[in-house]
Amino acid sequence: MDDKRIWEHIGCSFVQHYYNLFDTDRAQLKAIYTDSSCLTWEGQQYQGKDAIIEKLSMLPFQKIQHSITSQDHQPTPDNCIISMVVGQLKADDDQVLGFQQIFILKCVTGAWVCTNEVFRLALHNL
Repeated sequence: MDDKRIWEHIGCSFVQHYYNLFDTDRAQLKAIYTDSSCLTWEGQQYQGKDAIIEKLSMLPFQKIQHSITSQDHQPTPDNCIISMVVGQLKADDDQVLGFQQIFILKCVTGAWVCTNEVFRLALHNL
């Protein structure tokens, strides 16, 4: 293992997995959430994996591609991991947009799940 701390490995692996599934088959993301997971998407709040997947499935585009610019990961005092992602996305034929996304990851029965997630487009220049 290189000099990255374990939470950085876990966070980086999660981010890669998340965006791979988001870009190819959003319905598969259901496995990373729990019934108490929370998502805030552009100010709208959703709780539970069913509500979250319904929201993600209803997003108004057919294809999407994320490009990660940077990501940071930290351990929390309660043995979770907080991850912040900054990047760009391209949906359908729309212009490229910046975004920020934060995840809180928790190990539940041996698997890392997303308990909290916040997503915002970076639209300050539009």
